[in-house]
Amino acid sequence: MVVVAIAIIRMKDLFAVVMLAGIYGLLSASFFVAMDAVDVAFTEAAVGAGISTLLMLVVITMTGRDEKATRHKPLSALLIVTVTGGLLIYGTLDMPYFGSADAPIHNHISPRYINDSMQEIGVPNIVTSVLASYRAFDTFGEVVVIFTAGIGVLAMLSVGRRKEDDEEIASINDSMHEQHLVIRIVAKMLIPFIFLFALYVQFHGDFGPGGGFQAGVIFAAAIILYTMLFGLSTARKVINQTFIRLIAAIGVLLYGCVGIVSLANGGNFFDYNVLASDAIAGQHLGILLIEWGVGCTVAAVMIIIFFNFAGRRELYQHNKHSQNKESS
Repeated sequence: MVVVAIAIIRMKDLFAVVMLAGIYGLLSASFFVAMDAVDVAFTEAAVGAGISTLLMLVVITMTGRDEKATRHKPLSALLIVTVTGGLLIYGTLDMPYFGSADAPIHNHISPRYINDSMQEIGVPNIVTSVLASYRAFDTFGEVVVIFTAGIGVLAMLSVGRRKEDDEEIASINDSMHEQHLVIRIVAKMLIPFIFLFALYVQFHGDFGPGGGFQAGVIFAAAIILYTMLFGLSTARKVINQTFIRLIAAIGVLLYGCVGIVSLANGGNFFDYNVLASDAIAGQHLGILLIEWGVGCTVAAVMIIIFFNFAGRRELYQHNKHSQNKESS
């Protein structure tokens, strides 16, 4: 991983940098698997090596493949990084040693989750118990952050488009994407299975690695694969962007409403025990609903981000094509 990180820093070919970043994500995922953190490895493989790589590939189609050599003085940035790193190291001096048997997490937190989660939550996957029940409020904050990121991308990158521009862009895309007939046929065969796998990951998070975050990214990857092979204009006809934005908001609202219903039934915020007559049944219901909200928001935000980046690229290519026609 250190070698790959150094290579990323030294590379000037941005395409090679993106590929190395994807390799770094896969190496990170393999290390997490070796440490028995399979849920984290699943997320790293889907996000770090999957969606992030696709988004960066879209970006370099607009910025160019080669990094321009510019003279700059990184002394101020180096000073800030050095001071910040020193403060972070100083802040860890009072922490227990790594792997220490006397650490509070080994004496108090981990035994509670390992010994009591099955009786209290009734979910075999302890990671899901922690993320979706014990610290559901923190996970709700993460979902809100993801939703906010999608809104930020919409605010910064959304552009107005004329109908005649859309028609010309569609004709350019059709002529380009017809060259990949075999890949398009294979993708049509794979996409339904990708959707099916996303649903399996969504509803299997209680019993094994998976959940809303991973399922949302996998679902979005299928949409992105379709868009890359069949063109953005075709994808816009199939996938209504207004509906996708609505889904992103509904996911957050669904998650938050579970907490409000818990309060209305006399429990604490995100206390799923009061959602049903049986506490375990209430936990299962609450986790099912909030995981569904997470999956909807994550999938919708990933699609929103990709469509806006790709829309910028498409408009950039259209303007460049128009300039070439005028100059010729």
